[in-house]
Amino acid sequence: MTNINRNWLLLALLLPTLSGCEVFVATGIITGVGTGLAVSEDRRTSGTFVEDEGIEFKSAKYIREKLGANVHVNVTSFNRNVLLTGEAPTEAMKKEVENLIKDISNVRNITNEIAVANASTLISRSNDMLITTKVKGRFLDGGRFQINHVKVVTENGAVYLLGLVKRQEAESASEIASSTSGVLKVVKVFEYLD
Repeated sequence: MTNINRNWLLLALLLPTLSGCEVFVATGIITGVGTGLAVSEDRRTSGTFVEDEGIEFKSAKYIREKLGANVHVNVTSFNRNVLLTGEAPTEAMKKEVENLIKDISNVRNITNEIAVANASTLISRSNDMLITTKVKGRFLDGGRFQINHVKVVTENGAVYLLGLVKRQEAESASEIASSTSGVLKVVKVFEYLD
C-alpha cells in the first residue's frame, strides 16, 4: 500500500472523530502533501481537476444563495459531469437546482438523483459517511484498480460511483460496492475509456 493511499484511508477513518479545527488541519496537511500525487495519478487533466473543484464551489454557492436551507443537496463533479444527490421538498425545487447548475460554465452533463423528500437526518448522513469509508477501504483491500480512479458518493444508503474508468474497473468497483454491508443500491455514473 502506498503512503498516499494509507494517508487517505487514515483520514477517511479518522475524519468523523475530529473536531472542526482538527479537520481543517488534518485535511490541509493531507491535501498539501497528497494533492500533487493525487492529481498526477488522476485520469483527468489538471485543468479539468481544477474545473471540477470550481463547479462544485460555484454550485454550492448558487444553491445556498437561491434556496438556502430549503434543500439538502450535494454536488459532485468529475470530468465536468455533475452528480446531484440529496433531498428537496418539491419536484419544482429539484428541477430548480438542476437549472442553477446547468448555467455554470464547463458543466457537460448533469445526473439529477435528488430525492423529493425532507432533508436527511444527521444519523443518516453519518451512516452514509461510514458506508463510503467501508467501500473505499474494500477498494483498497481488493487491489483490483487504482482507487483514486473511482469516486464514491453515498446518499441514503445508495452508493454512486463516478470516474473515468475501463469497463472492467467499473464492474469490479460495482461488485465490491454492492457487496458492502449497508449498501442498498449502486448507481454507476461512469465515463468509460474503452
